[in-house]
Amino acid sequence: MVEDRIRKLNSAGLRRPAEYVLYWSQMNRRVEANQALAYAAGLANQLDLPLLFYEGLTCSYPYANDRLHTFILEGVPETQRRLKRLGIGYIFYLRRRAADPNDVLYRLAKRAATVVTDDYPTFVAARHNQSVAGKLDVAFHAVDASCIVPMNRLEKREWAAYTIRPKIHRMLAEYLRPADPVRVRRAFPADEESPWHTPVVEECVPALVASCEIDHSVAPSLAFRGGRAAAESRLEHFLEDGLRRYARENRQPSAHATSGLSPYLHFGMISALEVALAASEQARRHKWIAEEFLEQLIVRRELAFNFARHAEALDSLSILPEWARETLAHHARDRRQPLYTPEQFERAETHDPLWNATQKELLLRGVIHGYYRMYWGKKIIEWSASHQQALDSMIRLHDRYALDGRDPSTYANILWCFGLHDRPWAERPVFGTLRYMSLDGMRRKTDVDAYVREIEYLERTGKDPFRVQ
Repeated sequence: MVEDRIRKLNSAGLRRPAEYVLYWSQMNRRVEANQALAYAAGLANQLDLPLLFYEGLTCSYPYANDRLHTFILEGVPETQRRLKRLGIGYIFYLRRRAADPNDVLYRLAKRAATVVTDDYPTFVAARHNQSVAGKLDVAFHAVDASCIVPMNRLEKREWAAYTIRPKIHRMLAEYLRPADPVRVRRAFPADEESPWHTPVVEECVPALVASCEIDHSVAPSLAFRGGRAAAESRLEHFLEDGLRRYARENRQPSAHATSGLSPYLHFGMISALEVALAASEQARRHKWIAEEFLEQLIVRRELAFNFARHAEALDSLSILPEWARETLAHHARDRRQPLYTPEQFERAETHDPLWNATQKELLLRGVIHGYYRMYWGKKIIEWSASHQQALDSMIRLHDRYALDGRDPSTYANILWCFGLHDRPWAERPVFGTLRYMSLDGMRRKTDVDAYVREIEYLERTGKDPFRVQ
């Protein structure tokens, strides 16, 4: 039920009369399977008003760079085309310079009956929803369109997959069904032009990015193109080629059996609900096993959202379970050898060829394969001057380079390296009773050499076998 997804963030009421209902797309940059947009459309229909979809991209968000800007901008033309077919208005505002206006949302809200946005527990959306609510003189609703089982249904923090799994599974049948399509009764005026709209066509994306006051040293991803159509293509490729191999080969990076959808899920260009339904149907049709993939997509991902919703901070070791905090404190002064600086990590300058390859994958693709990211994080712990410095390095590198960074799953996966959602293991220096991972262990379990060769080829040629056209 959509009511389970909604939080009213202020005490203001509807504006009457008004020109439209405003949907502010912060994290769910899509038209299909978007419960927040559908809720806004329902309000517009009740009020007999058109619907306006507002999407902004500013130069001032943390670590704003060419990679992140390009990925977002590549999705804009397709969003506009799909909204136009539905009769929904669209304003995309690109704030290129810090001196440019930063109040477009408030200007648009002044003419709106109500404002609907995305309920999202991390990054700028979480901060915006807190700070904007009190500044609007009109009702402001946040809708969870990111999770399959709404975050609101889990009222407290869960401590591991085994505690959240039965709760998710009990509610899954209620929510694992296609989202209602978005329909509006009144089309947005076709001749309505906004001075705030930035026209975007595919060919102009590089020039738009170059015109922005952002970090131009982080190049666009070699593997991922942004946008809804690209997300659909990658899902189709996974359903045809990867899903049947996922349970057997998902920990083998060179097998490319994973979905590669994390950037699109993070930016809301596709929904976890759509992916889960498509994977379930494909598995049913071909009698494949999809449980391992669905465990990661639903249980593990929603555990991360639950953590991000209820944790007091996402960049502090203080939010770890008690056993993890105690063992880290006990081993805080252990000798580290070798020891690398954050800058050496960023440049992939360690003695370990596998670790260097994982970091180069982040630099070039904007992702790290999920299983190898565990190794990447564990070694940063082992080779950093302190546990907190290790955490700071992991977050900073993801914030700057990762297309799936700044995400609940990112924070949960990073903090997993420090014991979050895990259990104690055998004690050893630096780690205490945290789980340890070794290069020899990775060689026994995976084809390390094939992965290293692939990343070397990517670095040398700029051609990526993981790219889906």
